[in-house]
Amino acid sequence: MKFTDGYWGLRPGVQALHPAEAYDVEPSDAGFTAYAPTRHIRHRGDTLNRPLATVRFSSPMAGVVSVRLTHHAGGVDRGPHFELPGAGDPDVSVHIDDDVAELTTGGLTARVRRGERWRVEFAAGDRLLTSSGPDGMGFMTTGDGRHHVVERLDLSPGDTVYGLGERFGPFVKNGQSVDIWNNDGGTASEQAYKNVPFHLTNAGYGVFVNHPGLVSYEIASEIVSRTQFSVEGHELEYFVIYGPTPKEILRRYTELTGRPPRVPAWSYGLWLSTSFTTEYDEATVSSFIDGMAERDIPLSVFHFDCFWMREFHWSDFEWHPRTFPDPEGMLERLKARGLKICLWINPYIAQRSRLFEEGKAKGYLVRRPDGSVWQWDMWQAGMALVDFTNPDARDWYAAHLRRLMDMGVDSFKTDFGERVPTDVVWDDGSDPTRMHNYYTQMYNQTVFDVLRERNGDGEAVVFARSATVGGQQFPVHWGGDCDSTFAAMAENLRGGLSLAMSGFGYWSHDIGGFENTPDPAVFKRWCAFGMLSSHSRLHGSSSYRVPWAFDDEAVDVLRAFTKLKMRLMPYLASAMREVQEHGTPMMRPMALEFPGDPATSHLELQYMFGDRLLVAPVMSQSGEVSYYVPEGTWTSLLDGSKVTGPRWVREAHGFESVPLLVRPDSVLPLGAVDDHPDYDYADGVTLHLYEIADGHDSVVMLPGADGGERARFHVSRSGRAVTIRAEFGNAPTRWNAVLVGHDSVAEAPVGTDELTLTL
Repeated sequence: MKFTDGYWGLRPGVQALHPAEAYDVEPSDAGFTAYAPTRHIRHRGDTLNRPLATVRFSSPMAGVVSVRLTHHAGGVDRGPHFELPGAGDPDVSVHIDDDVAELTTGGLTARVRRGERWRVEFAAGDRLLTSSGPDGMGFMTTGDGRHHVVERLDLSPGDTVYGLGERFGPFVKNGQSVDIWNNDGGTASEQAYKNVPFHLTNAGYGVFVNHPGLVSYEIASEIVSRTQFSVEGHELEYFVIYGPTPKEILRRYTELTGRPPRVPAWSYGLWLSTSFTTEYDEATVSSFIDGMAERDIPLSVFHFDCFWMREFHWSDFEWHPRTFPDPEGMLERLKARGLKICLWINPYIAQRSRLFEEGKAKGYLVRRPDGSVWQWDMWQAGMALVDFTNPDARDWYAAHLRRLMDMGVDSFKTDFGERVPTDVVWDDGSDPTRMHNYYTQMYNQTVFDVLRERNGDGEAVVFARSATVGGQQFPVHWGGDCDSTFAAMAENLRGGLSLAMSGFGYWSHDIGGFENTPDPAVFKRWCAFGMLSSHSRLHGSSSYRVPWAFDDEAVDVLRAFTKLKMRLMPYLASAMREVQEHGTPMMRPMALEFPGDPATSHLELQYMFGDRLLVAPVMSQSGEVSYYVPEGTWTSLLDGSKVTGPRWVREAHGFESVPLLVRPDSVLPLGAVDDHPDYDYADGVTLHLYEIADGHDSVVMLPGADGGERARFHVSRSGRAVTIRAEFGNAPTRWNAVLVGHDSVAEAPVGTDELTLTL
């Protein structure tokens, strides 16, 4: 939201008040509070008839400073609030004298200058990270009488801003106006399904605005040298999160707001959907599954989209009796083929649903202020909304999911969650504006908890479209509704990279696009991109996404990249541990992995898949692609060719090829299985060693089925000798090692715990 008119003026009707000086400072055990009048106090009369800003500085965890700016403190706090599982009582150092007040925690210092001009600084040692000057934080009243609290943090030349949820426009947010307000707007608009009021910079810090409602950002837009954020009301809290690296910022942020958990290994396999408005029944489903098996394309999950239920009845959680007369038998037959089952759901109850009257009578549906059930005809006729603030409503909704799981359902696609009205009354009295974005958190948590309760930790997975702060704890998320074009591929990738910079560890998208039918070239290129994403799903709107619907080559392309991903599972399982333990996403922007290389700061059409693989999806009819290679000699995983960076590369690729480069000095474990994702990753594993530098010393850990350690390989090089020592615990196994680019291959029979290869 913009308040100014150029550098000097304010927009019509806007009144602005800013702290003028730190008139008084009071210490506390956990921080200090500065009292800042909005004009300088020269005599007692100046203390009258003007606001006093109350600015409290504290720390919820090491390396994080909370700043709470308050005008009037007498408002009613109706919630909801973001849960902060990582918040605690860290050790802090507070220093106050006549010149400054300082709070230091985990290498980060917040400093308030006491003197003629109000100023807040955030520093790491002697290095200033950012600051808020005399016209930074303040109170704004607009012409309609609405009150807003604003903060403006300085940006230095070269500072770039990332994150703010899954946003499909430019990856670098400088120059953009962003409203944190969940909307069902597709991938081709400025709206977003997953809005997160957290941004990360390349300057050593990130900022999380602790407000679940509408947060308006002006990122180097209204004032081009500042990041501005504002909320309506009389109070604003934000956290400055120190790195210094982008990964460290994400580590602290996800520790504060919740880490993504482990997801089941089977979820990394290929998901196939019925698509949305297509015609399908058990015969159709079986023909798809048979077709995949006949063509030797590994399939892990089958997804039933909306019309598994009757039209006009969404959601009643009942199988369509005409289309699926024997759902239990059908699911039993599908699961006998080794498939997992996913069902589409949403949080809405149509008027024709058998659940509508029950929900209405028991108070399980969101109501208007007059007590009537909130309804509209968008999506489903007479649709109502489940009130997840009511514990009984949550239990009611969850009970229907448990019944479906009793039939054999393994996962749910938690669609929607963005179309949440504000002219309503919630059961727990929550503020409707704050609940708009927060609703998705309660919805997805309800579903995820049912799956975790039944399947256990690390075995729950949803396919969610909407999210907010903390939503990373309930994976997986996909990009939403997009067109079937190369442009839409790029939109999706920008959204996924933006979400990765917002604390989300896993991400997917509709292979081939959702709306319309893709050109065969688009579909084949999207198959490579999709299978080199953390999660991979074939899904469309009005047309099927089975590869033979396009051409024979599409079958070959999908088969090749699906089998490749299955062999990459030992590597991907290790990358998943980084998600769990550190909050580092599996699909990483280049700027996250190479923060010291300024050439990576704006890269939005390529990414790192884990920390070892560079992927540059091909998004052109001609097969041409341009991408940047950081320093060192990188090797193509597909054909062994090499490229030495730093440099830009432009080349053309056939449909069964894509730029997929292995980072120099890498040990890449490839599994022995290529037809399913859940197997013993250590049994028959081959360690591929790329450009191993003299003095190299690393450990490669392979997880087991329970997420614990299954095997450990210690790799070192001295001179021309590369030595690998293996530890398998109580289950020794066979393994192999290859020095890529050299004629040096070694096979280790069961029981062998050391190999040496010679360069």
